[in-house]
Amino acid sequence: MTSEPIRLGVAGLGRAFVLMLPSLRADPRLRLVAAASPSPREAAAFTAEFGGPCHADVAALCADPGVEAVYVATPHALHRAHVIAALEAGKHVLVEKPLAVTLADGLAMVEAARKANRHLIVGPSHSFDAPVALARQIIDSGEFGRLRMLQALNYTDFLYRPRRPEELRSDQGGGVIFSQGIHQIDIVRLLAGGMVTQVSAMTGAWDPQRPAEGAYAALMHFANGVFASLSYSGMAHFDSDVWMGNVGELGHDKPADSYGAARRALASTTPADEIALKEARTFGGGHQPAPARHHEHFGPILALCDRADLRLTPDGVEVSADTRREFRPCPLTAAPRAPVLDALVTALREGRAPVQTGAWGLASLEVCHAILASAASGQPQRLSHQITTGMEP
Repeated sequence: MTSEPIRLGVAGLGRAFVLMLPSLRADPRLRLVAAASPSPREAAAFTAEFGGPCHADVAALCADPGVEAVYVATPHALHRAHVIAALEAGKHVLVEKPLAVTLADGLAMVEAARKANRHLIVGPSHSFDAPVALARQIIDSGEFGRLRMLQALNYTDFLYRPRRPEELRSDQGGGVIFSQGIHQIDIVRLLAGGMVTQVSAMTGAWDPQRPAEGAYAALMHFANGVFASLSYSGMAHFDSDVWMGNVGELGHDKPADSYGAARRALASTTPADEIALKEARTFGGGHQPAPARHHEHFGPILALCDRADLRLTPDGVEVSADTRREFRPCPLTAAPRAPVLDALVTALREGRAPVQTGAWGLASLEVCHAILASAASGQPQRLSHQITTGMEP
């Protein structure tokens, strides 16, 4: 085992990378040594800060002998090509959620990781959040008996934030199910043991100007008898962060005047303006997330056990037991996404993979497709690619 920093290359310097960057900057166990981006502005910004090369394409990044692992942060539809290129070049991979858009792509990626004998980790997703890990620890301990039911809710204006055209096309992984639902699915699967047996769902696409699925409701059944209800709207006017202490998804306290900002901005923009706004949020565009005072979260989640209900919050877990209530805090770390980087370091330096492997990501992706198929057919969907929280890829 070596203690040298992981030499990390980054494929894609867009919004996903920007959100990951504060954690990467704060963690001495990783060193950003190279990147790939077609944008001259992003390339110049990367080289100016980190000193390493920014290649014009992902193939050149994967061929770079100085790169040990690749963080794939490119658009969803490109994940298969970029992940497999990295694996075939002998690199370990951390890929942004979702694993892929199609199940065929996901299966090919998992097989490529197996064949290359390299780690494939899917994240960051909110299943890595510290309050989720604490809730899982409480559930697994059996302190309050068995988990029986889960409820996950989230209401946002996601669909009205700046979007590239493909982010509004379901066949390109656009809409809320692949980008947002995957978070809820990952969290619920992690807490309930992973093995989903059946999904029933409905979806909503009510705005012809934003034609991808903007909302869904789903009922998930697990092999161990747990069931979970999931609801999400990215077309909402109500903001469910009011139920999270007015803390936003990234752990920031929301300003009182932020309500309606996304729709106000969109109302005064042309399609070209919208793309420009999206580009301004990429690396080198000047927009950086402010330091967070809380953990990241994905809306209200309640886990109901035999002798207590667990409510996940941005600061920890509220326990409502038979005769008492208590709060179990999660200390804040300097790196907001430290658990994701912990998983990468542990896999590469100690050989212990996290739960969120490629096979885990494939199982969550299968639930995304089951939601779409159930909504289209009106029938429950059975699943065949599920794994438990303890299964290795």
